[in-house]
Amino acid sequence: MFESTSRYYTLENATLTAPDGRVITYKRRRFLPDGKDMPLLVEVTVTEGERLDTITARTLGDPEQFWRICDGNNTMNPFELTAEPGSIVRVPVPQF
Repeated sequence: MFESTSRYYTLENATLTAPDGRVITYKRRRFLPDGKDMPLLVEVTVTEGERLDTITARTLGDPEQFWRICDGNNTMNPFELTAEPGSIVRVPVPQF
């Protein structure tokens, strides 16, 4: 259902039987980890105009892994991390 690099890949599947008898398969809810408990790979100082996908590509090698950096900074909104130049963004060690 999801690629092995997806944040949802390891989540358990669940099923729901609808009133009409259809069986609906879905992924269970993903709870955000506590970023301060994640091992740190590097801290990055945000520069003017920098985007999270470019930081992610540079530090983790894959811009689609931005969600790992969001987890490491306890945020659900990736734009918050690069909104203010000079802010520090924690890049956690990827856990697979």
